[in-house]
Amino acid sequence: MTPFFVDAVGVVGPGMPDWRTAREVLRGERRYEPERILEPGAAMLPPNERRRAAVSVRWALAAAGQAISASSYDAGEVATVFATSGSDGETLHRICEALASPERELSPTRFHNSVHNAAAGYWTIAAASRRASASVCGYDASFTAGLLEAVSQVCAERIAVLLVAYDVPYPPPLQAVRPFTRPFAVALLLAPEPGPRTLACCRVALTSGPPLFGQQPCIPPELASNPAAQSLVLLSMIACDQPGPLQLGYLNGCKLVVEPIAWS
Repeated sequence: MTPFFVDAVGVVGPGMPDWRTAREVLRGERRYEPERILEPGAAMLPPNERRRAAVSVRWALAAAGQAISASSYDAGEVATVFATSGSDGETLHRICEALASPERELSPTRFHNSVHNAAAGYWTIAAASRRASASVCGYDASFTAGLLEAVSQVCAERIAVLLVAYDVPYPPPLQAVRPFTRPFAVALLLAPEPGPRTLACCRVALTSGPPLFGQQPCIPPELASNPAAQSLVLLSMIACDQPGPLQLGYLNGCKLVVEPIAWS
């Protein structure tokens, strides 16, 4: 596939409140301390939308805002791909509670926050964007599905694409069937051409072959079950300027191989 360029990264997670900290952790320069972090705000949004935004939207927009601030692009000029395995679990839980109650009264805000592309909708408001946006899901492979979609757009249409992957824990009893407890969000600004802030040049390919030899970067155990945190395998490669290819789990036995070509 045609090479693409990583222009900027945004990270929000326990022990990794931003890309600078995450990079130090992934390089081994800082000890990973998975302390609880405060729920991100939604400063990009107007006040009314800020009050209505679901928890998952706040995480997604926090990572997206970091990446845009560190990139060579304005928020309104990039296409977007949002990837999450389950959208907003808190909203779904509250809807189920309402439907199980005698009154069965459902808040309109809960309803519009329940759709899978809620974060994309809030982003278009925050960024005043009219660019194309896609929202994808691939269960535990949601980050890989989002990366493949974003890279395909970058290479085929020669446009910059902001990929945002995010997953926030479900509350009980839904958490029993989706048992991860730590939230995580990541954003990658991918571009068809190098720029003054380019971090890496890579290419990807789908394969159904045997696993690659060599050691894959490790994900902290506290984040290992969060689908969005699977991005840390790629982030580690970027942070450490790793020379060899890596692979990300995908669907139906396939894998996505990411091969670095050059570093900044």
